[in-house]
Amino acid sequence: MTARAATLGLVLLALGACAPKPPPGFDAGRLDAAVGAAIGTPSTCVLVARKGQDRPFYRYGSNVTCGRALPACEGAAATTRAGYRLRAVAAGGAAVKLSCDSNPERSRTVAWAAGASPSRPDIVYAAFMDVENDRALPGRVMADRLTAALTRSGL
Repeated sequence: MTARAATLGLVLLALGACAPKPPPGFDAGRLDAAVGAAIGTPSTCVLVARKGQDRPFYRYGSNVTCGRALPACEGAAATTRAGYRLRAVAAGGAAVKLSCDSNPERSRTVAWAAGASPSRPDIVYAAFMDVENDRALPGRVMADRLTAALTRSGL
């Protein structure tokens, strides 16, 4: 093994040690299935973290999907991202249940939901759906379905 490969291995090991840890007994596959059945679409993102932490231990949706800036549904031109919503709710911010058009043509809608798990208040989530040619679930419906999915998966 070369010194370069050993250094790379140590860096990757250190980065893995810094990653947020899920609660004991957490089953990502079980939550994937519950989220998929509740609100899953190719343009859905769900991030889950421990309260007080700003990095998720779970993500439903790709990096590209979850990294998108979308209308915040709270002001004329304001946009936000799922990670920003997660950090806000993890820091004790208010729950979010919002929906709005996501383009000027009104052919897309976005819905946001963020809050704490009802069965585990130490677990918080942030999610969005961005749907074309149909209506995204209203934010309050999305929140209801997500909290049920979290509860079914043990969170």
